[in-house]
Parts: sequence; C-alpha cells; structure tokens
Amino acid sequence: MKKILYLSAFSLFLLSCSNAKKPENIDDLISAKNVKALQEKKAALQADVTKIDEALATLDVKTDEALVSVATVKDTLFNHYLDIQGSVDTKENILVQPEFSGTLTSLTVKAGDHVAKGQILGRVDDGGMSQQLANAQNQYALAKTTFERQKNLWDKKIGSEIQYLQAQTQMVSAQKGVAQIQAQLAKTVIRAPFTGSIDEVFVEKGQVVAPSAQGLMRIVNLSNMYVSTSVPETYIGKLKVGTTVDVFLASLGKTYKGKVRQVGNFINPNNRSFGIEVSVPNPENLLRPNQVAKLKIVDYTNKNAVVVPTNVVQEDGDGNHYVYTVEGSNGKTGKAKKVIVTVGKSSDNVTEILSGVAANDIIVTEGVNSISEGMKLNF
Repeated sequence: MKKILYLSAFSLFLLSCSNAKKPENIDDLISAKNVKALQEKKAALQADVTKIDEALATLDVKTDEALVSVATVKDTLFNHYLDIQGSVDTKENILVQPEFSGTLTSLTVKAGDHVAKGQILGRVDDGGMSQQLANAQNQYALAKTTFERQKNLWDKKIGSEIQYLQAQTQMVSAQKGVAQIQAQLAKTVIRAPFTGSIDEVFVEKGQVVAPSAQGLMRIVNLSNMYVSTSVPETYIGKLKVGTTVDVFLASLGKTYKGKVRQVGNFINPNNRSFGIEVSVPNPENLLRPNQVAKLKIVDYTNKNAVVVPTNVVQEDGDGNHYVYTVEGSNGKTGKAKKVIVTVGKSSDNVTEILSGVAANDIIVTEGVNSISEGMKLNF
C-alpha cells in the first residue's frame, strides 16, 4: 500500500513538471508573456550570431571587400563593322543557246569538262547551207576573174567604163553573198563564250534544238566571283571602291578577304538602299553562285582608340554610362571608383570610350555587379 502511494506521488510530480515546461516557440512565448524565457531566447540567439561572426572572421570574409579581376586599359586599333548578308554570284554564268534551229549533229562536251573561250561545243545541221556557200564561192571566183580581165582592158583604154563598173559591181555583190552565207553557217557551230566549266548539259546528239528557256548547257567560270548585296543609304560616303571586306561562308566555314569593286549610284526608293559588289578570291574553287555570304565591312576606324569590354559598361538611373576603375592599386588591392564615361561604337564585344577613361587606367573587368563606390578590392 505504501509502495502504491509512493508511485502515485511520483506520477503527480512528473505531471506538474510537464505542465510547468516553458514553451520553446517564440510566438508561444510572446503569447504567454514570458519575459524571462524571451530574454533567455534572445541571449541564446545572440550567442549564435557571435559564433557566426567569429567563424566568418576566421574565414577572412568581409562584407566591405570584394574579389574582382582587373585589366589595364591600352589604346589600340579599333574597327567598327557593318554586318550584312549577301549572295555569291558571277557574271560568267550563262545558259548556252543555239543561234540556229535544227538537228544537233555533234556534241563534243559533257558535264564537268573545262573549256576554253571559242572552243567548239557542238554543231547544228546547216540545212544545205554548205552547198549554197560552195555555189556562192564559185560565183564570186567567176565575178572576180571577169572583173580583173575587164580592169586590164580598161587600163589599156579598151572597152567602155560601163563594162568595167558592171564587172566590179558583180564581183562585190558576189563577195558579200559569200560573206553572208559564211556568217549564217557560223551560227550552226556552238562555241564557248568564255573560259569555264560545263556545269550541266540538257540535250543529246540528234535532238532538234532551238533557242529556249532551258538552253543547251550551262557554262560557269568560278575564277571571277563576287558577292552582291544592298546597303542602307546612311552608309553613303563610308563605302568606297577598294574597302576591305571579310566574307564568311557558313556552308564552308571559311572567311575570305574581299574588296569592294563597285558601289551603286542609285538609291532604291522602296528600301532606301544602294547596291555594292565585293570581289572574292576563289583559289580552291569552293565558291558557287547563289551561296549565302555574311559580310563584315569596316565603316569606322580609330588607330588610337581606348576600348573596354562591353560587359563592364553599366548604366545608372540617370542614364549615365559608367565603369569602375581602381584607385591606389598596389598590384593586389585597391579602391573602387565609379567613373562616368562617354561611349562610342561597339564591335566584337568591346566598346570605344571617348572620355572618362584613359590609357593605363585600371578597370574592373569581372565582379562589377558586386561592388560599389569606395569598396576595397582584392585582385
């Protein structure tokens, strides 16, 4: 019985201790108006903050300092480019047409052949003109002989002047007849208009041919390639014959050095632009008509420009552009200084600085978004 009473008393003691346990939640402490517990909680939190500060100090992390990268500004050659798209072309890219209609009696080339200017590519049946030429030549020979004899007589004052003039006229007429048939006969011969390569042949020997939209074959010369494009009229005066141009062919992954060879004199009223042609070397014969090309044309040059990486130039709420320079640098540390700058043109991820920064100034290149005026910089 005594043991039971003892256990009951111990249970009541534990229950009273449980009811007297202070709430741990801050909101509960505030609701319970437990000032002492709140003070103890505050002291515990302050101890934690102190421990964190000591740890940060041990790790040498300071909120008024920043680790950055810097670079010394130098004056350099700065080029600004006009980026524009164009199309590769050649003026020697034509469809060969027959000048005379008839049966194609011979075809001496095939696709891929290299031909010289004037080389015979094929022949068309002349329809009997060869025989006509032979007759005309005989008539001319007779007329010439008659004239020569009549002339000898006339020189000796034998015969009449009328007979002499008639013989001369007949000879000249026969000569012109021969030349006319020869000219017609020459049209039955198909010749290469320029030196180049046969790209494709559209006809076969024995086929009846005539001038058509398709033509007989395509001949292309890849040694005189150029890129044509249109440029906004604002660039009039900036582009001149001889201006260097970088021509990039995405299909080849190659960049060629070209030069402006022609500048148009007409402004297109529909898009306010003018045409230019850029000659492009083709030593490997990789360029083809109608390839897409990207042109980088130098439209501005400054031989002693102060340039900085474009990403370090920032803009404040007043619309001013600025960069951070380093004051009091000892090679490892310095102080950040906000400098208002006047910017010029941008190209290839750099921006021209017209004022505010000079050569040999040290600027912050990385970490610019985490610093402010007067902050200590480590680099």
